Amino acid sequence: MIIERIESPKDLKSLPTRDLPRLCEEIREFLIRHVSRTGGHLASNLGVVELTVALHYVFDSPRDKIVWDVGHQCYTHKILTGRRGLFHTLRQDGGISGFPSRKESPHDVFDTGHASNSISIALGISEARRKKGEDFNIICVIGDGALTGGQAFEALNHAGHLRADILVVLNDNEMSISKSVGALSSYLGRIMTKEYVLNVRERIKERIRHIPALGKSVYKVAKHTEELLKGLLGPGILFEELGFRYIGPIDGHNVEDLVETLKNVRRMKGPVLLHVVTKKGKGFLRAENDPVAFHGISKLEPCEEEGPGCSYSDVFGQAILELAEMDERVVAITAAMALGTGLERFSRRYPERFYDVGICEAHAVSFAAGLSTQGFRPFVAIYSTFLQRAYDQILTDVCLQELPVVFVLDRAGIVGGDGPTHHGAFDLSYLRHMPNMVLMVPKDEKELRDMVHAALKFGRPCAIRYPRGRAKGMPKGAIDEIELGTWETLKGGKDLCLIACGNLVQPALDLAHELEQEGVSAMVINGRFVKPIDESLLEEASQIGRIVTLEENTRIGGLGAAILECVAEKGRDCRVKVLGLPDRFLPHGTQEKLRADVGLSKDGIKNCLLQWLRIE
Repeated sequence: MIIERIESPKDLKSLPTRDLPRLCEEIREFLIRHVSRTGGHLASNLGVVELTVALHYVFDSPRDKIVWDVGHQCYTHKILTGRRGLFHTLRQDGGISGFPSRKESPHDVFDTGHASNSISIALGISEARRKKGEDFNIICVIGDGALTGGQAFEALNHAGHLRADILVVLNDNEMSISKSVGALSSYLGRIMTKEYVLNVRERIKERIRHIPALGKSVYKVAKHTEELLKGLLGPGILFEELGFRYIGPIDGHNVEDLVETLKNVRRMKGPVLLHVVTKKGKGFLRAENDPVAFHGISKLEPCEEEGPGCSYSDVFGQAILELAEMDERVVAITAAMALGTGLERFSRRYPERFYDVGICEAHAVSFAAGLSTQGFRPFVAIYSTFLQRAYDQILTDVCLQELPVVFVLDRAGIVGGDGPTHHGAFDLSYLRHMPNMVLMVPKDEKELRDMVHAALKFGRPCAIRYPRGRAKGMPKGAIDEIELGTWETLKGGKDLCLIACGNLVQPALDLAHELEQEGVSAMVINGRFVKPIDESLLEEASQIGRIVTLEENTRIGGLGAAILECVAEKGRDCRVKVLGLPDRFLPHGTQEKLRADVGLSKDGIKNCLLQWLRIE
């Protein structure tokens, strides 16, 4: 097999171009076989096999820099850069990452994981290259989905202004920009990149400019005519106006055409945008037919993705449907995550009240703020790690103006195989210090449903965070009222008090019963409001003299920090031990393994407490 001979881009370059289609077939078979075993992003990677092969065939990585936007489509890149033999460890404990990792390989230029930043990164590298007087190529690969993010357009604008020598490859895998793909457009894309064609074009423009008396007018008319034709025949006018030379669209699954086009583009100066049309899930019929479902598949954490029950996302989706049936002011907003956040059913039942704004988290928040000023009640459902991108809008457009926007933070805490860019480790910290914010963490699916209903009644900025994973079942029956800022006593005790929130409440309760066997009487409190905290119940807990806080958030600024601040402010003689995530980025791995590594498994918590009690 050809793939077995490829251990580096140098090996790839030794192949004749006629062998590249076969290599792409073998890579596709390899990806399907391995990702189905390890879990990972399947459809997106199947769609860029030919493009990745062509990039490494033409350019010289790691000397030439290839930046992958988001990065979840980098599997072929990893195969071609010496990591094929490690693919059985993909996204597993101690294995290779599902995203680019600078620690993993010099071919990985930047640790990506969030969308829309690749052009900015490439532009920064370009400016450093200019200042240092170096000579290498810079390529960034960005999908049409990531191009909906405002940062991408900020970077395009700046790149056009600097006239930077960078190549932006637009991987159009949803055909959201243009459907002009096939033999003719591929041929035109390749022909228009030929050096002599470009030279002739520029010479004609220059000669028109210098025609006595009429030159400027004729050139102006010719330029407008050229732009009009581009606008009519292709999507390139936007990028041309931003200062880019636009090439395409071309067929992203014809590897030989891609190689020829890239060889021609490589000689161009200034910013160039190459528009490549691909199909998500290419070569795997189930993924082609349902690229959303096969965007990310999981075998790594079967307890979360398979089996009976439902997810916390499903519980939220059902709860907001209940609210929408009762209150026509309720609207739902998400940032390209309708399925992941449980809003798919809402979008079908209430399409006029559902908004998917694309990968534009900051816009989603301000858009919600605008809706709320006119009497609507927006629920903004975004993954914890992605809501970080809208910090300023939450603070100034919602909290400052005391607007009743509800933020629903899916995937809070440790998420597993996607690793450091996706763990929701910071939301309690970056939301708690915002004035007017109510911050809630449900202990189970029933409490999540109750909190969704409560948030509507509170009529002020609210955030509800919950973990990735399975719930025990869809809650039914009456809604229990939750009073603002109230905790819940689950068990009495006299030796110490465990105050936990979210998915650590049940382990805390189980642990308290085990500690009884050790002769330790532990009180357990469900600290479901991280802001405002229940000062009355905290006063009762502080009288015991020892408090242990448990949260799946960084220890800096979360529930434990709030309790420490309150105890110190009140001058209570109470020792507080904060257990949570450490002050570092966590790697990828199963949720269970990562919790054990940071001491948040039940045994880890128990050992820590017993040691603490012995020291005391």
